Amino acid sequence: MSSRRSSQARSKPSSRSAARSSVPGGAPKRAAGPCPCGLPGTYADCCGRFHAGPAAAPTAEALMRSRYSAFVVEDEAYLLRTWHPRTRPAHVDFDQGMRWTGLEILGTSEGSAFHTTGTVTFRASFRGGALHERSRFERVDGAWVYVDGEFLD
Repeated sequence: MSSRRSSQARSKPSSRSAARSSVPGGAPKRAAGPCPCGLPGTYADCCGRFHAGPAAAPTAEALMRSRYSAFVVEDEAYLLRTWHPRTRPAHVDFDQGMRWTGLEILGTSEGSAFHTTGTVTFRASFRGGALHERSRFERVDGAWVYVDGEFLD
């Protein structure tokens, strides 16, 4: 997932986001709460386990959901780790005014354990609007990574 405010996603992170991203799992206070990605279960059992590192997202959709959650909890380290090396920015700067409010997966193509590429079309809502994007994913050394996205609408 990129952000319609992509110039902000490529500049220096704030001290708040840098400090938060250095904590394993991104946001420990959220661990017992619901996962931001919208699937049932706690953050720790859902996307938090990917953010913490012991598990890797098994599909492009799971990676998309975990990256959305990483934007919500401002986990810069995870976002950079799951960004394709050829398109990865040097930094992620989180807009402190941005409040993500929900994720809706609109469609997927390929992206399973049997594929090397995949796409996920989604709508990520935030206070005051929504981001509609078709994201492309590839496997690098067996792990799904975000390549880039095309804004829709």
